[in-house]
Amino acid sequence: MTVVPQGSFTVATFPDDPRPAHWRQPVVAVGNFDGLHRGHQKILERVSRQALERGVTPLVLTFDPHPPRVVRPDKAPPLLMTPEQKLEAIRTAGMRGVAVVRFTHELSQWDPDAFVQAVLVDWLRVSEVWVGGNFLFGRERSGNFTLLRALGQHYAFRVEKIDPVRYKDFVVSSTRVRRLVAEGRVDEAGALLGHAYFIDGRIGVGDGRGRQLGFPTANLVTANELLPPDGVYATVAQLGTALHASVTNIGVRPTVPGDGGRVIETHLFDVARDLYGETVRVAFLQRLRDERKFPDLPALVAQIATDCAHARDLFARVSL
Repeated sequence: MTVVPQGSFTVATFPDDPRPAHWRQPVVAVGNFDGLHRGHQKILERVSRQALERGVTPLVLTFDPHPPRVVRPDKAPPLLMTPEQKLEAIRTAGMRGVAVVRFTHELSQWDPDAFVQAVLVDWLRVSEVWVGGNFLFGRERSGNFTLLRALGQHYAFRVEKIDPVRYKDFVVSSTRVRRLVAEGRVDEAGALLGHAYFIDGRIGVGDGRGRQLGFPTANLVTANELLPPDGVYATVAQLGTALHASVTNIGVRPTVPGDGGRVIETHLFDVARDLYGETVRVAFLQRLRDERKFPDLPALVAQIATDCAHARDLFARVSL
């Protein structure tokens, strides 16, 4: 990856790219930041505030690919965000750039001191580093906050941490959010994220079955790895800057003839135009029911109408 300036936001990759010259005495948040949940947001808010007070550059340092995919690929989880979604969220949070460490097996064998010296000191020339309270780094995750702070004193940069953020009775973590999404508990996942869980994609050509049934659907093709389980959800579909109440079915459509492949179909309320080829963001607010097979198409149509009515009741109580 080469240095990619995006207005005042720049992405650079270690070890391929030089340090961007306009990154001035960076204050850096270090982590994976998958999902950019409430805990991540607190770290980035602190980094942004510190950088603003000192007149320096707020950055995020993250890793690609996700380190578990290199060190234990058989146990690597599906990610909550695509790389593009993560960059968008980091930029929206007020960061001026992202330093992406190209994570390899060789780099995974570096001891903590080697990582700090090569990446934080020699490449980024950081002035301050912020991490989560449970941050671990270096070979076999042997480095922790205490060691990082000691290395910071040695190399003359400040190190601070944010303790785990709790929401009600839970510690907020990407692992917990992934589990909630995978269980279909999208409303709880959204509470930990601080926003509804969403996927992005392009609307492809379907078989027109929804239109024939009176409920035209947009068939989404997505690069997002983690989908909620099969079922029907109250969702918000974003086309450009416009938000539309919707219902989304994920599953194999057992009542209608087909190849049995898994599909993502979104019915947007009160939208009649052709959407083929457009990009859409679908945010999951609440699970309405499991996907199931109906005895005939009229029974399916009746259930879809009920689903839409339940979703409209929900949207009457919340603001898009």
